[in-house]
Amino acid sequence: MGSPRAADPVKLIVAVLWREETWFDAALSELRTLWGQTDFQGDPHLFDLTDYYSAEMGTDLSRTLVSFRALVPPESLLEAKLACNAIERQLAVGSSRRVNLDIGYLDDNKLVLGSVKAAGQKIHLGRGVYADLIGRYKGGRYEPFEWTFPDFRDGRYDRELSAIRALYRAQLRDGLGRGASGRLGREHA
Repeated sequence: MGSPRAADPVKLIVAVLWREETWFDAALSELRTLWGQTDFQGDPHLFDLTDYYSAEMGTDLSRTLVSFRALVPPESLLEAKLACNAIERQLAVGSSRRVNLDIGYLDDNKLVLGSVKAAGQKIHLGRGVYADLIGRYKGGRYEPFEWTFPDFRDGRYDRELSAIRALYRAQLRDGLGRGASGRLGREHA
């Protein structure tokens, strides 16, 4: 019979969707206040496979992947998603967001994003937040599923996700994942 044990800590990532660099910088500053130093920032990628956000955020959107040095427990995804939603509201102009923050995590085996939208593959974590498994590590990459966002499915982030995974594995190897609290730096309602 198996016994429960604590899960390994995970690497927080945020896929930041933005139009104006000023808003990207403001969001990144807020995210660093919560989770500390970043250890990876990818290149901006044109967000060109859907116009889902164009009515709210405009056209010519970019998405950039960012990861944080501190490792956290996977169950901290619930609070992390709520905190990102609070940042989106804080930076909004009227009812229009200036950034969209898709918070998630990766570990050796999977890529998970937080969501407030229910769907068949998503697991409810509590307080209206779901875990959305969007990739399984196999064959040197996080292989997408049929429900994975199109820009994560087409491979444009594969190199960056591999680099973040290498950072994560080095942290675990060096023992830097022990003692991760996963606590937020301040309260978010």
